[in-house]
Amino acid sequence: MNLQFVVDGLLTGSIIGLGAIGVTLTYSILRFSNFAHGEFIAWGAYAALAASTLLGWMAGGNVSAIAPFSFGWTLIAATVIAVLLTGLLALALDYLLFRRLRRRANTITAVMASFGASMALRSLLEFIFTSSPTYFSKKLQIAQKLGLGVRATPDQMILIVMTGILVLSIHLLLTRTQTGRSMRAVSENPDLARVAGIDVGRIVNITWMIGGGLACFAGVMVGLLVQIRPYMGFDLLLPLFAAAILGGIGSIPGALLGGLIVGLAEAFAVQTVGAEWRAAVAFVLLIAVLLVRPAGIMGGKA
Repeated sequence: MNLQFVVDGLLTGSIIGLGAIGVTLTYSILRFSNFAHGEFIAWGAYAALAASTLLGWMAGGNVSAIAPFSFGWTLIAATVIAVLLTGLLALALDYLLFRRLRRRANTITAVMASFGASMALRSLLEFIFTSSPTYFSKKLQIAQKLGLGVRATPDQMILIVMTGILVLSIHLLLTRTQTGRSMRAVSENPDLARVAGIDVGRIVNITWMIGGGLACFAGVMVGLLVQIRPYMGFDLLLPLFAAAILGGIGSIPGALLGGLIVGLAEAFAVQTVGAEWRAAVAFVLLIAVLLVRPAGIMGGKA
């Protein structure tokens, strides 16, 4: 059997896993499923594209790619800027919409409002940038042989490494810092955390910033590996929630593991039964796991 699906699955799973971390953080701390999270992926990709274009223009348009990758320093700097902007977008959405609903409405209302916010953000993105797909770079890369019939481009390899670094950083933040301990306390019991002197509002803001930033990086990954378009986040929305549930709501390693499982299942389905079955195979796997372990693979673990 051709093992190329492993690399493809790891890449797809890394993208899904990063988005799923934001989903599971939002659910754990804010107690609702944010269906606008997929739009943070798309907005992050377009923010990085706009920032990269602006930086390239300021540099006189003469920006060379950093060998052996397809991108230059402008995209690296633009990604940092876009991560911040996407985090601020998530924060603004909470301030304008979700914060008020948390005080006056129930969870179902917040979930339905997130559907509306998702459509509004997607339509606004399409209005600004049109529905035509675009790219960070059109430079062709030659895939390198890794053995066992597996090939990967330098872009693919560095993105997998960066995903691992990001997930490890988030895990260390949650387990080794005071902010992380505060986030876990708020996740367990917001009222008790507030009584203990934890600034719950600050923790909520940090959660939105982290979720938005990770979604942005996932969007940049999609833009580098495939293309950038307004519906890119919407297409990933169901896999994001599948990964978060599969790994166990509230577990950061679980969200990544769930993403990798979904990504590998989709890639394996494409190779064996056809691309039209990729989503079905992933969700059959999700149902099978939940029948055995309803809490998810790592449910309840931080």
